Amino acid sequence: MTDPRRVRQKKEAAAGTGSVVYVMAREQRVNNNWALLYAAELAEKHNVSLVVLFAMGPMFNSGSRRHNDWMIASLQNVEKNLNKHQVPFTVVTGEWADSIPQFVSEHDIHSLVFDFNPLQPVRGWRDAVIKTVDISVHEVDARNVVPCWVAIDKAVYAARTFRPKIKKYWTEFAGDCPKFHKPSVCFSGSLPKLDWEQLRQYRSFECDAPLPDWITPGEDAAQDMLQEFLEERLNDYDELRNDPVKDCTSRLSAYLRWGNISAQQVVSAVESKRGTRYENKAAFLEELVVRRELTDNYVYYTKDYDKLSAAADWAQESLKKHTDDEREYVYTFSEFEEAKTHDELWNAAQMQMVQEGRMHGYMRMYWAKKILEWTNTPEYAIEVAMKLNDRYQLDGRDSNGVVGVMWSICGIHDQGWAERPVFGKIRYMNYNGAKRKFDVDAYVEKYTVAQDTMFHD
Repeated sequence: MTDPRRVRQKKEAAAGTGSVVYVMAREQRVNNNWALLYAAELAEKHNVSLVVLFAMGPMFNSGSRRHNDWMIASLQNVEKNLNKHQVPFTVVTGEWADSIPQFVSEHDIHSLVFDFNPLQPVRGWRDAVIKTVDISVHEVDARNVVPCWVAIDKAVYAARTFRPKIKKYWTEFAGDCPKFHKPSVCFSGSLPKLDWEQLRQYRSFECDAPLPDWITPGEDAAQDMLQEFLEERLNDYDELRNDPVKDCTSRLSAYLRWGNISAQQVVSAVESKRGTRYENKAAFLEELVVRRELTDNYVYYTKDYDKLSAAADWAQESLKKHTDDEREYVYTFSEFEEAKTHDELWNAAQMQMVQEGRMHGYMRMYWAKKILEWTNTPEYAIEVAMKLNDRYQLDGRDSNGVVGVMWSICGIHDQGWAERPVFGKIRYMNYNGAKRKFDVDAYVEKYTVAQDTMFHD
């Protein structure tokens, strides 16, 4: 049974006679999906069928071909797994404010269930639907172990203040999700057969970066990656996680971003892994739960979350004070994108992102901070970093990426440090510091390739 605190009723109205519809968006999976489970419970309660709908709107926030291809592969996996439970799955295209109300009207839908997404423009799309339809609408946080609105009702300023909130509710919300079962009432209507190639061509995008071949999208592949992490990298996580050359990461970030796997399942798997030292589990769970859920907290409760105005007063004042400081290097967006800076380490990080759709966490911080150092204003630095992150990172266009950029450039969830040119009181990182932490030459050699392999608009 879904904990009622995980659910919020966004609109109460008379019900239609048709199905309960789960509007799948952020959580592209069948198993361990609280939003799908709640929709199924609602359908059982009212003795109606269940339908899963994906509303494909236009590409947003600098998404590229690799994101489009990942989404299509994920949804094909969803369709396959829903078929096992005889639950119909369909896709509609167009603006949400048009396509979802039309579907509701055509099928006399009973009620709608959305999964939680704090980011714009998706949040605005959902709100427009809620205003338009005349049926009950529910929202379920299937992303966070502790639902975002349960942990705390405002933005917190640092992980140290958020961590106790998570621990307070940990035993109540952690644990395995119930298994999803075939609903007792079957859908009796008619839905068109999906043309996946036509759907693949629906969205236009500004960047043709292809899907990297080192990773396979979808729910089934996410389970394989989880097992690989548990068996091959978790036992060394605490010691090696900050070394970009050793690359002892989970490699689950893209799967978590697309909702191909639930954090709750990953937590359970890590906690139950035998033969693994507590330090390795604790280090990973701190990042998976506290740090990751902190990013949804920030985005959900912060107006203009990707603007300098969202930073703390000390950070805004410090950055504005140093806006006119002389920069030794200033680069254009194209020079950043094509890895044409003077810094071979930064260039290697950019090329890893373009080639693999990912970047090691330490390098993501270094990468964003150098963009601040090599642009004329912090506002433009945010714009450049966000666009590159959202264009190439497989886990881009999500809360983690937003906070990664805002922490690096604006000191979100951080504190003031020794004042210096350009950075002001923002935490500083440099090449020599990286050399003390890992084998910079090995990292540069691994990711430095011919410039003509870079992608262009």
